This record gives sequence, structure tokens and C-alpha cells, in this order.
Amino acid sequence: MKVNREIRAPKVRVIGSNGEQIGVLALHEALSMADAEGLDLVEISSGSVPPVCKITNFGKFRYDQTKREKEGKKAQHQVKVKEIKFKPNTDDHDLETKINHARDFIVKGNKVKVTCTFRGREMAHPEIGERLMQRFCNALEDIAQLESPAKMMGKMLLAVLAPGTKKKKETSTKETPAKETVAKGLGEK
Repeated sequence: MKVNREIRAPKVRVIGSNGEQIGVLALHEALSMADAEGLDLVEISSGSVPPVCKITNFGKFRYDQTKREKEGKKAQHQVKVKEIKFKPNTDDHDLETKINHARDFIVKGNKVKVTCTFRGREMAHPEIGERLMQRFCNALEDIAQLESPAKMMGKMLLAVLAPGTKKKKETSTKETPAKETVAKGLGEK
């Protein structure tokens, strides 16, 4: 960002201190206007022809710019990957607790890496871990989508869930209660 004498363009488009557009002026005229007001000539957009310059207090301009950048960074949410681990012999209640933790992570906008670790003789029956993994993923399908399906990596079964919903699942679940009520109504007659 160039200020006052650092600006090299022969002509510049000038914006006044109040925000009004003054027009295209020679550089020395724009500098004299800024000096007359006791302010600086700051180059806002160097890519345009002619460059756009504003008459303003450079210190205040720089402060406002950094403040806007910080506000923009606050609004951004960094997606983190949280990990939930369990084993094939994990009990139902413990699995429900882990599902609730994963639900909290997904609601906050984080991805969840689900890991089922096999040890020793548990490797002989990987289908047990696959059933638990499927149950885990099915329990969260209303708020999450499967980013990478479950696959074996050595002695671990891994899957990644990302925030978001599947449109097809929502419509099909909304239709089923209506079908059930119709079926009940037909059965009662």
C-alpha cells in the first residue's frame, strides 16, 4: 500500500475525505489537496487505471483495515477433525455415549473420524466391528454424511463423517410416517 510520495502514477482517481468522488487528477494536485486538509493520500486500488487514491488519515485507515481483517477471521470457522475410538467388544451404552459425543462434534461443525481398533483374536471376526461401525454411522446419518466409507487399515477400521445431511434420506423419512398412518388406518377398518 503506497502513501503520499510513494505513489508513482502520473494521474490518479481521487476520493475525498468525506467519501465523495472528486475525479481524475494529476498526482501533484491530489497531493496538494491532501496537504491542504492535513491528511494523507493513500492508494486504495493500484490495479485499476488510473489507480484509486483516497484522502484520509493513514494511521486511522490502517487501524480500521486491520480491525476489519480481524472481524473477518472471527467469523470463519476452522473445521477440525475429532476422533472417536472404540473396540469391537464395546457395550451398547458405551457406544451410545460415543455417538452422543460425535453428535456434539458434528453439530459444532467439526468432522469426526471414527476408529474401531482390533486386537489379537478380534481380527478373526472383523464383521463384528463392521456392524458396530454401521450402527454408529446410521445413528448419525440425520446430521452427518459419510465422507469416506469404513475401510480396514491394518488393525483398524476407519470412517470419516462430515457435517451435512443427505437430501434423499430426509425426504424418505418424512414420507414413512404418512405411509404408516395410512397403513394403520387401513388395518383398523
